[in-house]
Amino acid sequence: MRVVVERVSKVYGDRAGHAVRALDGIDLAVDTEEFVAVLGPSGCGKSTLLNLIAGLLTPTEGAIWLDGELPPGRAATAMVFQEFALFPWRTVQANVEFGLEEMGVSRDERARRARRFLDMTGLAGFETKYPHELSGGMRQRVGIARALAVEPPVLLMDEPFSALDAQTRQLMQEELLGIWERTRQTIVYVTHNIHEAVYMADRVVVLSRRPGRVLAEMKVELPRPRAEAMLGEPAFVHAVERIWHLIRDQAVQALRE
Repeated sequence: MRVVVERVSKVYGDRAGHAVRALDGIDLAVDTEEFVAVLGPSGCGKSTLLNLIAGLLTPTEGAIWLDGELPPGRAATAMVFQEFALFPWRTVQANVEFGLEEMGVSRDERARRARRFLDMTGLAGFETKYPHELSGGMRQRVGIARALAVEPPVLLMDEPFSALDAQTRQLMQEELLGIWERTRQTIVYVTHNIHEAVYMADRVVVLSRRPGRVLAEMKVELPRPRAEAMLGEPAFVHAVERIWHLIRDQAVQALRE
């Protein structure tokens, strides 16, 4: 399913009643099965854009739509949040089944789908555990399995690995890339990490400082499937350096004003 964002702006009201423009005239299209990373300076509206695509917020100006046939009974999008956002009183399997319960899926079908995605995310054998019994990486796997279980055409991810240590983060990146290779879902992935964006995505969209505008779009010239050995390739290094210069220039401008 294709995501189309057309001249979208979002204005909030602050506590003093002043209008704050978070996004300004965003034009973006994400093709079916494409993995797109969105990054930019802190406060540039990355998460706001993701919430708009999810339908959790309404654009002040412009429009967003999903272009493609949606199978009956399936949600168009699912979100994986930065926080683990699990229900502590529910087991791993019950957490994964939550969205399916909300959709009215039968008990047997919920269990079947949950087992499939628990296997896919490496959680087989942990079905009866509770979130407090899991490591951070495993809790985020549960969040990913829960989002995948509703089989959304578009998967939205808001800095899902930012709370993890470096080693676990690398392992989770590999897991997610493997899942994407199998499912080929359209993914919009928000991150602060330039290396992560270039390593994982087909295309990187860089937003300016607030109000967020599309500063640049860069196709990642690395073959798939991705491997850690690619981190030293000239195409990877060039992309990281170019994005870093764009973001650094934004920070310098902010300091001068």
